[in-house]
Amino acid sequence: MNSLREKYTLVIGLEVHAQLLTKSKIYNSDANAFGSDPNTNLGVITLAHPGTLPKLNKKAVEFAIKMGLASHCEISRFNIFDRKNYFYPDLPKGYQLTQDRTPICKGGYITVTVKEGDRDVKLNRIHIEEDAGKSIHLEGERDTLVDFNRAGVPLIEIVTEPDIRTSEEAGALLSEVRKMVRYLDICDGNMEEGSLRCDANVSVMLKGATQYGKKVEIKNMNSIRNVQRAIEHEFDRQISLLERGESVVSETRTFDANDGKTYGMRTKEELNDYRYFPDPDLSPMEVSDAWLKEIQDTMPELPRALAKKYTNEYQLPEYDALVLTDSKDVAQYFEAICGRTKNYKAASNWVMGPVKSYLKELSLTADEFPVGPAIIAEMIELIDGGKISYTIASQQIFTELLKNPNKTAFEVAQQLNVIQDSNQDSLMPIINEVIKEFPLKVEEYKHGKKGIIAMFMGEVMKRSKGKADPKVANELLTKKLKEV
Repeated sequence: MNSLREKYTLVIGLEVHAQLLTKSKIYNSDANAFGSDPNTNLGVITLAHPGTLPKLNKKAVEFAIKMGLASHCEISRFNIFDRKNYFYPDLPKGYQLTQDRTPICKGGYITVTVKEGDRDVKLNRIHIEEDAGKSIHLEGERDTLVDFNRAGVPLIEIVTEPDIRTSEEAGALLSEVRKMVRYLDICDGNMEEGSLRCDANVSVMLKGATQYGKKVEIKNMNSIRNVQRAIEHEFDRQISLLERGESVVSETRTFDANDGKTYGMRTKEELNDYRYFPDPDLSPMEVSDAWLKEIQDTMPELPRALAKKYTNEYQLPEYDALVLTDSKDVAQYFEAICGRTKNYKAASNWVMGPVKSYLKELSLTADEFPVGPAIIAEMIELIDGGKISYTIASQQIFTELLKNPNKTAFEVAQQLNVIQDSNQDSLMPIINEVIKEFPLKVEEYKHGKKGIIAMFMGEVMKRSKGKADPKVANELLTKKLKEV
């Protein structure tokens, strides 16, 4: 199959739906809350009772504009909302309120990082719409249950151009979108709970061809890994069909994560099947200059900009920058430490090491970490000042601070009696004792085995119970060995 793949170009376009973190639904005041008992967050507008009128949620529009600004889109100043007509049991209105001709965000791009480097994936649009309810199929049951809590939850749909060429790029785009919506605080990005969902449009064409093949839309993928697996399977399936002289049917398919295959669900709807028309109950919406500027002024630093700052201004390795910006809470914690110390590499080491290990072990976010960034900065200053060693700080002081987060690092160091000793009068007796006890090692050192000084230092640190200042002790030890 790998040799056959060389004959074809894979063409992918993604449609990413992100549920927006508003308190209420997009066209009414019903609660937007995940995990409630079925059919409790709904009222007459959600159920489209006769005579009810929708009212647009302003915060949902602001969230959509934020994503557009982050994605280099043109923001539409004049917006109308349309009815997209189709029947599903979990769509109580029989239509979905969405945007057809005037998406809130036009064009734009999102930069992704793959093995070959960075590239910009072009966007077609980002538009606002409402979610449908949820059909529940219980194993062994003939009937389908419907939960309308999700109906009317605000969504943005991020639609790329058919600009993606590998499953790796598709995964990278989804990862980037997830980070962006989390940094913007507009969606929690949880694919397992369905607040971030992805449909993939996949087609193939012969290398060098200019006309795209018939596309297949793949639905029901709840992880980035499954999106990539579905694309890989569909690439091979379509190639096999074409190589046998058969046609690819333009259809909607579902992905089975258990066997890694896609299966046909229904023929693909065409645009005219949806019979779009402007919704008569919603007035057109205008985005003024003042409102747009107000939203622009609230935009946070995004992960790529932060990573650039860390490598350029903080002089951190690229690996550190990527790890630190992977989640907003960790980046904010790191930034708070850097506001109190200029040793940015030490701050990075603490966050990527002890702090993240603790968070991962207890499945916590950095917002829930008990030790404040000021205390980590204090430990860095104590280490840099020669008051404590990193080993003592990370293995003893850090552990104690997790139990007593209200104490300072210096208080804990005093309590544990681990403040380093740089007093020559107290260190020299220990050094003299070590040299006297290992005369053969002294001779080896004097005959050129300079590396053996590490053994002497180990003994000094052990006998001082880790309190000897390594720098001072090393200087004294080296001087004494020359005199012996």
